[in-house]
Amino acid sequence: MPFYHRMGEIPHKRHTTFYKPDGGLFREQLMGTKGFSGIQSILYHHNPPTQVSETRKFADRVIEYVEQETLKHQHFLSFDLPPGGDPVLGRTYLLGNHDVVLGVCVPTEPMDYFYRNADGDEVVFVHEGEGELQTIYGTITYRQGDYLVIPIGTTYRIVPSSEKSRFLVIESVNEIVPPKRYRNEHGQLLEHSPFCERDMRLPERLDTHVEAGTHEVRVKRGSALYSYLFDFHPLDVVGWDGYLYPYALSIHDFEPITGRIHQPPPVHQTFAGQNFVICSFVPRLYDYHPQGIPAPYFHSNVESDEVLYYVDGNFMSRKGVYEGSLTLHPMGIPHGPHPGKIEESIGKKETRELAVMLDTFNPLRVTKQALAVEDRNYMSSWLPTE
Repeated sequence: MPFYHRMGEIPHKRHTTFYKPDGGLFREQLMGTKGFSGIQSILYHHNPPTQVSETRKFADRVIEYVEQETLKHQHFLSFDLPPGGDPVLGRTYLLGNHDVVLGVCVPTEPMDYFYRNADGDEVVFVHEGEGELQTIYGTITYRQGDYLVIPIGTTYRIVPSSEKSRFLVIESVNEIVPPKRYRNEHGQLLEHSPFCERDMRLPERLDTHVEAGTHEVRVKRGSALYSYLFDFHPLDVVGWDGYLYPYALSIHDFEPITGRIHQPPPVHQTFAGQNFVICSFVPRLYDYHPQGIPAPYFHSNVESDEVLYYVDGNFMSRKGVYEGSLTLHPMGIPHGPHPGKIEESIGKKETRELAVMLDTFNPLRVTKQALAVEDRNYMSSWLPTE
């Protein structure tokens, strides 16, 4: 994150005594990235975060990738996947590589534990539902259209308040940040950025728990989950400050960049990760050149795989895709508008589409679960119709 923030009670100086009302010491914890050279925050706990009463392996979390016989465009119908599980264990992974994995989740059960991803940052996009993201940094209220950006090592749980929830989940092995070209040398978002710091919703309250009792934190590391039991509530932070913390950014606050002729996909970029980007396609005015073609031109992803997750509206370059559709256009073969969509776009003034795009610079692999909901006719959808 590019700016400093603080919540709760903290001492005047770092690494100095900070006493509780009863005379005991609060326990200082530094949360940082890249060793001690990345961004960081310092948190103050009622209890030592190392005070674990029991630890054990909880479960394997191996993603089942498949070897494909052909290189082709693919379309997956995520709404056909069965709901189930909680906001973490209910995640069904569909695509991934050694940099990033993508999945969906329609939870039907609450989280009766806390979770920590020890491998990298996460972005949880809220397709449907409302609720709270409860973390050691405080609580963020979320709603439909929010990106929840959760830094590596954050202890959290997702608590839905609506009857139904649906999430798109992107898990990275590295940090996920706003694009570099939208920031100055100090990290501040510039005037041409499609969003700014005031659009980012930080934790709105710090709920400090001091109650005793057994609480579980499940930690993801590699392809396994590990269970840690504590004799106190893990959200026992009384204060913190720094540059590392979770935040929410609504896709509805993303201001589209438009032009006289068709703008390329980088204008939709919202976040950057190691060897991937996340983009937001939002309602916007079309190109205003008198001879402009609003539909995108045919293009070859010669160095990236393109994934689009369709959230709402009518996507102007596609037919046969639905809410919750997920398309994969792999590098090396061209793709573009479906037959008739170029002509159909001419003269139109705006689009109401809403979608999230993931572009990766290393090839993605498809999972067994994705193939179970594949539209196997998608590759032939560019053939002319009678």
